[in-house]
This record gives sequence, C-alpha cells and structure tokens, in this order.
Amino acid sequence: MDETMTEPLQTVPFAPFEWMLSGRYLRARRREGFISVIAGFSFLGIMLGVATLIIVMAVMNGFRKELLDKILGLNGHLLVQPLESPLTDWKDVSDRIAQVQGIRLAAPVVDGQGLGSSPFNASGVFIRGIRSQDLTNLTSIARNIKQGSLEGFDDGQGVAIGRRLADLLSLHAGDSITLVAPKGAVTPMGTTPRIKPYKVAAVFEIGMSEYDSSFVFMPLAEAQAYFNRNNDVTAIEIFTSNPDKVEQFRKTVTEAAGRPIFLVDWRQRNSTFFNALQVERNVMFLILTLIVLVAALNIVSGLIMLVKDKGQDIAVLRTMGASQGAIMRIFLITGASIGVVGTLTGFVVGLLICMNIETIRLFLSWLTNTELFDPTLYFLSKLPAEIDAGETSAVVIMALTLSFLATLYPSWRAARLDPVEALRYE
Repeated sequence: MDETMTEPLQTVPFAPFEWMLSGRYLRARRREGFISVIAGFSFLGIMLGVATLIIVMAVMNGFRKELLDKILGLNGHLLVQPLESPLTDWKDVSDRIAQVQGIRLAAPVVDGQGLGSSPFNASGVFIRGIRSQDLTNLTSIARNIKQGSLEGFDDGQGVAIGRRLADLLSLHAGDSITLVAPKGAVTPMGTTPRIKPYKVAAVFEIGMSEYDSSFVFMPLAEAQAYFNRNNDVTAIEIFTSNPDKVEQFRKTVTEAAGRPIFLVDWRQRNSTFFNALQVERNVMFLILTLIVLVAALNIVSGLIMLVKDKGQDIAVLRTMGASQGAIMRIFLITGASIGVVGTLTGFVVGLLICMNIETIRLFLSWLTNTELFDPTLYFLSKLPAEIDAGETSAVVIMALTLSFLATLYPSWRAARLDPVEALRYE
C-alpha cells in the first residue's frame, strides 16, 4: 500500500486541506442541492440585512443632520426672552451679548402671525422682523436667495418670502404681497385688522418646506410698527459657535444681558421632535437587526443539515487522522465564509446605494409616476443620507459576530461525531 495513504492528515490549524474541503462543501452538487439553496438564502439574508441597516441608519442620520442644520440655520441656539419688563433696551442687550466669546450673532427679532395674500391665493404666514445686518449674517437665508436681493432691506418697504410661499401665491420678486394682521389700529368700533401691501424684495429657498412655505422676513422697524410694538422686541435670537455645547453659554449670556431674562436653548424648543426621531431610529435598528439574525439562523440550519449529510465523510477523515479541531475548523470556515462574503457584499451594496440615494429616488419616482418623498410630509426637499463610520463599523462587526456564533454549534457537533457510530449507521 502507498505510504502516503497511511500517513495521518496534518493537523496544522487552517491547513490547506481544511480550506479545500470547505470550498467543496460550499459548491453545489446534485445530491446536496437543497443544502446549497439554504446557504444561498443565508448569504442573501445577511447581504440584504447589512445593506438595509447601513442604508436606513444613513438616511436617519442624514434626516436628523439636515433638519438640525435647517432649524438651527434659521432659529437661534439660545433664545433670550424678557422676564419682567419688555425688551425696550434690546439694542444694548444684544450688543453686550454679541461681545461674549463664542457668540456669532445676537439678533433682535419681532415675531407675529398673519395672513399673506395675493390676487391668486392666500396662506397663513409667520412674520419675523429682523435687521438687515442680522439677516445678511444668516447664511441659510443670505446664501439661498433665488430671486431679488437683500440690498437696502432696511430702507424700503420690501419683505423676503420663501420659495414655496411665492409659488403658492404666484408671486415673484418685485410683486406685491398683502399681509393681514389680526390686531391692528384701535378705533371706537374696536380693534381692526391691519392690512398692508409690501413689495417682495427677495425670494429664498433653504430646502425645508415648513420654512419655505410660511416665513416672511420684514425690516425690524417696520415689524415694530406693524405689530404695534412700543420700540421693543419679542426676543433675541443668539447663534453660538457650537450648538452642541450651548449649555456652557448660559451663564455668560445671562451675565452679559445685565437684566432679568429667560433663556431657552434649541434642545428645549425642539425636544419632542428630535426625541421622536431618536426613538424611531433605535426601533428601526432593532427591527432590521432581526433580518441579520434570521439569516444567521439559516446558517445554523444549513450547517446542521450539511453535518448530517457528511457524517460518513467526517468518519473517514477521523479514521485517516484528522483531529476534532480540524473537523470543527472545516465547518467553521464553511459557515463563516457565507457570513463574511454576505456581510462584505452587503456593506458595498449599502455604500453604493447611500452614495446615489437621491438619484435612485428620482428614478423610482419617474418609474412609478409617484412622489416617493413628499417634501410637505418630510419637511426636506430631497432624501438625505449621512454615513457614520462608527455606526457602519458596528453593523459590520455585529453581522460578522452573529455569523461566527451561528457556526459554532454545528461545527462542534461535527467535531464530536463518533466515527465508528457514523460508519455503522451509514
């Protein structure tokens, strides 16, 4: 007999023969077609689970980031409101606050609600009186002027309106918009609404439908007169250098104000909204993780069936000198290969879709002739995606860990198989 046939198999960890056998077990043959189908579904499940997790988390991150940028680009990080007497000393207070280190802008504003109308339509609007210098420093507005200009904003009777509001009222820069306030002049017959036409000096579009369809910016002095203000303002909007560290500005801003004030930061003003986003994000992550878990369970079932089918082969390998560790490693490689290739494929697919998410949305909208991302419902005019390296790494590590854990029990069962019993029953 050939001496090579009687030599025991090498038991070096992850030896070439272990990889060779694992590869053969992964390739379909007619008698093992059903097992290969299960392996294919496991691969597809892990790939789709990882890709879906990456896409959904990226879209949720992009949605939150875009909303945060839009909201904080228009509203201050801190809001100063009067605690006792009205803010008639708003100019001195805003100048002192603007000198605090880390404060980018302290803008006095007069806020009120009204009705905007044109010969074609009417809509409720939110009117904000603001100085021209402060409006120019609001980059979300100044850099997104679509029609007209903000030059001489304080000098004339012009206002700046959002793009969606302009479309709704069929207005362009240079046209007139009529603003109606419920509280106007006081007469012997009672308070009458104030109705006044204004020239549309500029049309802006910041990309958030709620703001583009309702905001009207008016010169501060004109807003004080329009809302019957006695040279006071509603509040002072404060923009800091770092909105995430807004808490550290509370003490210095309060001291700089030099009068009793009430401070509200952006987290308090939008807490319900962003908390809801965070809860939705966590629930989506949990639900989509189940897809990867189900795919990992498919690996378990597929390997158990493979071990059952290969009982005689395992017995022959053991009698030829293969150790229990070698048998275990063969099936570990078989199962882990499905998980690793599926995870990496899902990672690549997820990244590609995230990088082209808006193009894909437009194509699907064109293909189905439907609006898949209605800006009036989702606030934003396009579908955002922001890939977080830490979260993406966590998804990949989780999928690889679940895939590896799924192979342990079937591999252990294969290694513990008694060759004598296996050959006897075969």
